[in-house]
Amino acid sequence: MSGADRLVEAALQARQKAYAPYSNFLVGAAVESVNGDIAVGANMENACYRLGVCAEQSALAAAAQAFGLGKVARIAVVGGPRGDDTGGGGPITPCGGCRQAIAEAAQQAGCDTEILCCDAAGEDRLTTTIRQLLPAAFTLD
Repeated sequence: MSGADRLVEAALQARQKAYAPYSNFLVGAAVESVNGDIAVGANMENACYRLGVCAEQSALAAAAQAFGLGKVARIAVVGGPRGDDTGGGGPITPCGGCRQAIAEAAQQAGCDTEILCCDAAGEDRLTTTIRQLLPAAFTLD
């Protein structure tokens, strides 16, 4: 299994633990460190929509605790409607807020973080970078 496949598989497993009773759209994310360690997260909704947490934010918080944002190398994101484990809906990409969070982690890591955007099955993939997804990100500078 390639490193990318291993990362996508971790995101798929995280997706199974998503809590999305309102949108029924399950998302899992996995963050890989430069050393190959992986931290995962899933979306977690709340009746007060503003209090929900995206999978990418959840995974980045876990990564910050596990190995630090300065060691983030790449991220895999998988998602789709509840009950769709076969894919075919096209790859999903991070929302604007998550793109900004990834951009800040990339700045800490000093790299253009690779992002594997996938469908619910992890098969339909778009490989991109945070600079491609958010070319005019806010920075710490």
